[in-house]
Amino acid sequence: MPQTASSTQNILVLTWDWVTWSFGVELGGPALAVVLIGLICTLAAWLLPRLRRNELMEIDQTEIGIGESKIVFRPNNTDRQVAYAIWVELSTRKIGLPIDLDDDVIIEIYDSWYNYFSVTRDMIKTIAVSKVRGASTRAIVNLSIDVLNEGLRPHLTKWQARFRHWHEKELEKKDKSGVEVVDPQLMQKKFPQYEELKKELLEINKKLIFYRGKMQAIVFDKT
Repeated sequence: MPQTASSTQNILVLTWDWVTWSFGVELGGPALAVVLIGLICTLAAWLLPRLRRNELMEIDQTEIGIGESKIVFRPNNTDRQVAYAIWVELSTRKIGLPIDLDDDVIIEIYDSWYNYFSVTRDMIKTIAVSKVRGASTRAIVNLSIDVLNEGLRPHLTKWQARFRHWHEKELEKKDKSGVEVVDPQLMQKKFPQYEELKKELLEINKKLIFYRGKMQAIVFDKT
């Protein structure tokens, strides 16, 4: 006959059968509920991060200034690798950081933008063709190209040559007069169309910061 030890509320019942030398455990109502809750919490802790990594990502092209539609996709590991490369470049160059023309120099900003063209092109070339065929990876690559061609290029085409030409002439004037340029930020404000250039420059900067934030969201699964 099995001997039984149990609590007064019959939460946990332990049994030992001397005949078969077997040990048994029976859970009462409260203990069973605790075990089930524990199992559910453990399953949720394991499952939720995996479900989150499959959430849809939405990028509004109007916020970046390259279109009027929204891109919706489910990022995979290749997408995260591409987004990470873009995010690092944007985060370590002036192109993806807030611009303050009281401290920043326009020539240096244009240099950073120009270098970003080369870096992005080289980065895109390294992506295997088999990966680019995926809809989500193709969307990120196309977005990156559009940022260059529709976001940066129009401003650079309109302003870069004009400003650099003016800037060189101003430096020549300073050299001939023997006056040293000690405040390039102040000098650049004398550009005849400075306010118009500044307005467009800051608008693009705002859009690029938004773009950098979206790449960061893809990398770190923040929707």
